[in-house]
Amino acid sequence: MSIVPVEAVSGSAGTAADPVKPADEGPAPLAPRARLLPSLAAVYRAQLSRARVARIPLLFVATFQSVGIMVLMRGVVDGGAEARAVVAGSSVLVVAFVALNLLAQYFGQLRASGGLDHYATLPVPPAAVVLGAAGAYASFTVPGTAVTAVTGSVLFELPLTHLWVLVAVIPLSGAALAGLGAALGLLAPRQELATLLGQLGMSAALLLGVLPADRLPGPFVYARDLLPSTYGVEALARTFDARPDWAAVGLDLAVCAAVGVVSLAVATRAYRRAAVR
Repeated sequence: MSIVPVEAVSGSAGTAADPVKPADEGPAPLAPRARLLPSLAAVYRAQLSRARVARIPLLFVATFQSVGIMVLMRGVVDGGAEARAVVAGSSVLVVAFVALNLLAQYFGQLRASGGLDHYATLPVPPAAVVLGAAGAYASFTVPGTAVTAVTGSVLFELPLTHLWVLVAVIPLSGAALAGLGAALGLLAPRQELATLLGQLGMSAALLLGVLPADRLPGPFVYARDLLPSTYGVEALARTFDARPDWAAVGLDLAVCAAVGVVSLAVATRAYRRAAVR
């Protein structure tokens, strides 16, 4: 009987039993970051479906409020520039109610309840979250703004010819006001303060937007110029003229677009800051 050394047996057994270990390749690569446009579309659809049932009654309230204001002002304003200001201001007020007031409340509630933590875990850019929510809320303003503008034009006997400009006024004014509302909701330290700021912003849009500019005291005129919705109101009011000054309309819409870019950028930065806390 032959004797086999123990080292030989253990070595051969280890070679046969243990699989060959691969070389250390380091940590597995992460998945590619989601692109902005697909992420934006996904967030927009999710926000639109989530808020559809809850926001439709509020949209009805916003439209009814604006139409009621025009009915009340009909007994004071006969026509002319004042009537154009009332109809344009009441129409844009629907956008302010939803895009500024409700969006400030939504982001204030989301921050207070820890809902931002959910979005922070998703592989989507912060800009997609802010833009998606802002776009969804602004979309709810389209039917109410159109109904208000048509009703006001009939009530004050204004021409309906150039109401197609709402195609530009609604998204640009909505972007400016939605960005402001999101920024207020994300920067406010408490949910109650975000709600208060949103309501104050809507009240400012009501008082400074619906009332004719020549009826306001001097300091309020300067405050009106600082309000983003003012330029949407001015753009819409100019189109009720017999011969609209389209250069001035385009300039007002350009200001709305610029304010929208700035306000949405501020809201995105505020979201990043709030999400990492």
